[in-house]
Amino acid sequence: QKDAASYFKCHCLRTFDIFNINLRFIPFQFLALGTHFGKVFLLDIQGNLTQKFEISPVKINQISLDESGEHMGICSEDGKVQVFGLYTREGFHENFDCPVKVIYVRGGILIYSLLLYEKNWLNRWKTSTLHEGEGTITNVQWRANLIAWANNMGVKIYDISTKQRITNVLRDNVSLRPDMYPCSLCWKDNSTLIIGWGSSIKICVVKERGHTELRDLPSRYVEIVSAFETEFFISGLAPLADQLVTLYFVKENSDHMEEEFRARPCLDIIQPLPEGYEEISSDALTVRNFQENECRDYRLEHSEGESLYYIISPKDIVVAKERDQDDHIDWLLDKKKYEEALMAAEISFKNIKRHEKIGMAYINHLVEKGDYDTAARKCQKVLGKNMELWENEVYRFKTIGQLKAISQYLPRGDLRLRPAIYEMILHEFLKSDYEGFATLIREWPGELYNNMTIVQAVTDHLKKDPMNSTLLTTLAELYTYDQRYDRALEIYLRLRHKDVYQLIHKHDLFSSIEDKIVLLMDFDKEKAVDMLLDNEDKILIDRVVEELRDRPELLHIYLHKLFKRDHHKGQRYHERQIGLYAEYDRPNLLPFLRDSIHCPLEKVLRHFQNCRMGNCRRALQMIMEELEDVDKAIEFAKEQDDAELWEDLISYSIDKPPFITGLLNNIGTHVDPILLIHRIKEGMEIPNLRDSLVKILQDYNLQILLREGCKKILVADSLSLLQKMHRTQMRGVRVDEENICESCHASILPSDMAQNFSVVVFHCRHMFHKECLPSPGTIPGVQFCNICSAKRRGPGSGILEMKK
Repeated sequence: QKDAASYFKCHCLRTFDIFNINLRFIPFQFLALGTHFGKVFLLDIQGNLTQKFEISPVKINQISLDESGEHMGICSEDGKVQVFGLYTREGFHENFDCPVKVIYVRGGILIYSLLLYEKNWLNRWKTSTLHEGEGTITNVQWRANLIAWANNMGVKIYDISTKQRITNVLRDNVSLRPDMYPCSLCWKDNSTLIIGWGSSIKICVVKERGHTELRDLPSRYVEIVSAFETEFFISGLAPLADQLVTLYFVKENSDHMEEEFRARPCLDIIQPLPEGYEEISSDALTVRNFQENECRDYRLEHSEGESLYYIISPKDIVVAKERDQDDHIDWLLDKKKYEEALMAAEISFKNIKRHEKIGMAYINHLVEKGDYDTAARKCQKVLGKNMELWENEVYRFKTIGQLKAISQYLPRGDLRLRPAIYEMILHEFLKSDYEGFATLIREWPGELYNNMTIVQAVTDHLKKDPMNSTLLTTLAELYTYDQRYDRALEIYLRLRHKDVYQLIHKHDLFSSIEDKIVLLMDFDKEKAVDMLLDNEDKILIDRVVEELRDRPELLHIYLHKLFKRDHHKGQRYHERQIGLYAEYDRPNLLPFLRDSIHCPLEKVLRHFQNCRMGNCRRALQMIMEELEDVDKAIEFAKEQDDAELWEDLISYSIDKPPFITGLLNNIGTHVDPILLIHRIKEGMEIPNLRDSLVKILQDYNLQILLREGCKKILVADSLSLLQKMHRTQMRGVRVDEENICESCHASILPSDMAQNFSVVVFHCRHMFHKECLPSPGTIPGVQFCNICSAKRRGPGSGILEMKK
């Protein structure tokens, strides 16, 4: 067998202990078999013997049946020719002096030894000789109006309608004995004849000749469209669509001996080409005694109606039939190609007859092989919606310890198994695979199993491992499905699970989270605040502020976002927010103060003063207590220049002699040293006290000198500035028509300069008509500029104003 899956399915129809010679059959009815000992057997299509005829004491050369299967013609080696009805008594008998090799029966026409017998209207036989004089006729085939026969010279074709012989196709290999390598003939259709002789094959087509070519020639002619040599000797031919079925007699050379030996005959399918062929498939047939058979001992007959091919050997009849889809699946199963077999069965499910359970066979094979995952996956396709098969498979997988493999493929849609099946698998996962258990709970609808049973099982496992996050999350999902949202919420909050907010929104659990606001904000501040602000009608602002009173950093985040959304909603908390911004979000403090209209500025100022002082005191305390660095503490106090801060520094240092020494050395220029000296306890030993006191006195003397120097400079500067002011005021003042009275705003000079007029000009350069000035003030004879007096400005301010 050369190819992977042969085209034909072959089986031995029947074996005989006698020597088979010839076989003819009627499709779907019976077969007629002639033997070497002159007997004819009728067999049904299963090979069972139905009837036997004793025809002759010598071998049967040929049997022929008409198309209806009602008449059978037989010729034998002793020259007898018989035609008789299988169901009637009519018959024809003729004896010849020589063996009759071929016979052909068709309707009322009989051919043997190329004598044509035709019944006339009187039911008598009319005899015509078609051919003679060229030796023994070995084969005859009749199709439509064409009769082809073979003798030792070649093949002739006769047109019975025109009673003309059309052509003669000569034999190619004349070295082969024609009795040992007989000619094989078969008609492919009404005009195509296939000739096989020796190792050569010719395909001949009978064509109509044109009217201009007729003359004395036959009306038809033959064209050889394909001719080629094969590797072996041809024992039979039959058509198969546009291909050929060939039965080969095979001789092969032995590896150990020089002589040839007979091999098993081969049934091949070939594709004819103009000058060659292509082998499609090849089957080596096992028949009894093939080592002793010759080429002439094999025959090939075919039935067009059934696509059956009968191979006749001396001891066996082998039937070859085109493989159907069942045969293809059988071959795939034999080769352990279960996947391909299952696919083939699915594609041709309407045509298969024997392989309804191929899927189960495949699953069994996979389980035996240990490929449990693939076996479980195939269950979906094979088991379909058969609940009984599904449950049987689940229990089988449980028996072999592979429930996990089948779990992800269990039906969960229209078809659902009993809840106990799903619970059994969940319990299996719960024993060894928490992650797998959680996956199934998420993927499986809750209706598949008893939820309370699984909740109890998870609770029992949590007693052994109470902090297992996977089990806790799964338990929360089970509570959610069971509508016990408060318990699910508690677990999600404890685990800080991302689905907590979705759970709250989906099931409106705002009343359950009033006392869990801190937990929510610790988990995700942004989401928590957004949720609280989006649902102010369900969780009031006052309630949130109350819950967050001990967590000012969280309270600031909430109030800040509330203020961003609406400047007025949280107005009662704006004063508190000042401290929160100062503590946690200084960059946003100024925008808050600018946008808020509910914060009194004096309270803001007082708050920051307190904050500043408190911060300075904390900083000073940290320097003194943690760093214990008096120099840095003194430097810090100098920078702040605050009496209370110095007082705190002195109070802290009064029982620490090293600190007192540092203060005595540095305090003199900022604080009266007497304040420190009076508070030093008697008897306290202070290191370097003398040097410190000397330094204080030196600093004091230095301060006195500085003050005296500053006083001299101040007196000199005051005198210089007074003299300068006096000179300035003694200068003349230009008065012209551009100047105006600062009271009546009329020109300060009259239009008629000949008239008497009085003008008062102050040192500040403001000018008035004398009559426009008010009465003198409380000091007699002294007048003041009304403008500068009202503005409380000094002399010369008018000059600056005019410059501006």
